[in-house]
Amino acid sequence: MAIEIKAPAFPESVADGEVASWHKAEGESVSRDELIVEIETDKVVMEVVAPEDGVLTAIHAQEGETIQSEQLLATLEPGAARAASGATAAEPAPADAGQTRGGTDKLGPAARKLVEEHKLDPGEITGSGKGGRVTKEDILQHLDTASRPAAASPTPVPAAAGAGEMAVPAGPSGERIEKRVPMTRMRAKIAERLLNATQQTAMLTTFNEVNMAPVMELRRKYKDQFEKTHNGTRLGFMGFFIKAACEALKRFPAVNASIDGNDIVYHGYQDIGVAVSTDGGLVVPVLRDADFMSLADVEAAIRDLGIRARDNKLTIDDMTGGTFTVTNGGVFGSLLSTPILNPPQTGILGMHTIQERPVAVNGEVVIQPMMYLALSYDHRLIDGKTAVQFLVAIKDLIEDPARILLQL
Repeated sequence: MAIEIKAPAFPESVADGEVASWHKAEGESVSRDELIVEIETDKVVMEVVAPEDGVLTAIHAQEGETIQSEQLLATLEPGAARAASGATAAEPAPADAGQTRGGTDKLGPAARKLVEEHKLDPGEITGSGKGGRVTKEDILQHLDTASRPAAASPTPVPAAAGAGEMAVPAGPSGERIEKRVPMTRMRAKIAERLLNATQQTAMLTTFNEVNMAPVMELRRKYKDQFEKTHNGTRLGFMGFFIKAACEALKRFPAVNASIDGNDIVYHGYQDIGVAVSTDGGLVVPVLRDADFMSLADVEAAIRDLGIRARDNKLTIDDMTGGTFTVTNGGVFGSLLSTPILNPPQTGILGMHTIQERPVAVNGEVVIQPMMYLALSYDHRLIDGKTAVQFLVAIKDLIEDPARILLQL
């Protein structure tokens, strides 16, 4: 009896999804729990796997097609994998199979159809999809490039070189290549949210700088022991800032609040969003009840979220909620920036790269590892005084880490 493979059940916050890429084609054998298709939503990429061993007999939703929650994607004939494999092995391969069908395992149904129609060699086409998969856009770009006449090589005109002058050789000729690809669903949603944040909030940013020497010394002294005690969890800087943010949010509840119409919602908990950069775009998974987590728990959770974000394993629940966000552009070398709010949150803390700079300490100029901090906030709810005091509180906690433990 055929098995219907359906899209995952989307939560209320996700209206629909889009078929990102098929990893199997009609007639191909699949194994239980093998990845069949990826569904991209506004927030995450969902993976749909095979429920049983069998053969994919029909595909009902093509790449790029918009689908609804629990919509039929494909039909699977269970228990037919072995028979199909045997039949395939028994069929003689054409003499030029190595040329005409090279790389077809990296083609989706739409791309495979174009390859067959135009009798192309997939091995000659560079894939831009996940894992080197050749997409429909790659094939269209290949066809467009192949159809253009070769640019005629310009005849070099010798220039008369005067005394003491050197003739300038002609530069290499080449095409001015452009490639147009549709914006992914996730990237489009990110763009929409960022634009709304700048247009619908009274966003303002205040800055300060923090001396990282105390935290760096603490980390240098205990990082090996910390890693051994906590089963390989490394002691980084994010944990200190997350814990400092939790303590500062308790002192300044407005920074931990959100605006809902004409109401202000004060949250009695600290769910901290951590901005993570992925190939698909910026995502913000959430640390639930971060104020009750130890430093080791925070570091382990951040590492886990980072790995799952990289591998497209984050769920909708991981991305939902959050009362405050911390983003660290310093890992890419950013010295200073103005982070954009993540609505409906009213505050976001931006960390930056650590740079040695001359500063005055006890009347003397010394070189210290300094970091610029930025707090962007919604001025509709948070006054400048509150924002500055919040940022100074984080600065004080980081420059004297013992105060985080003692809650001073």
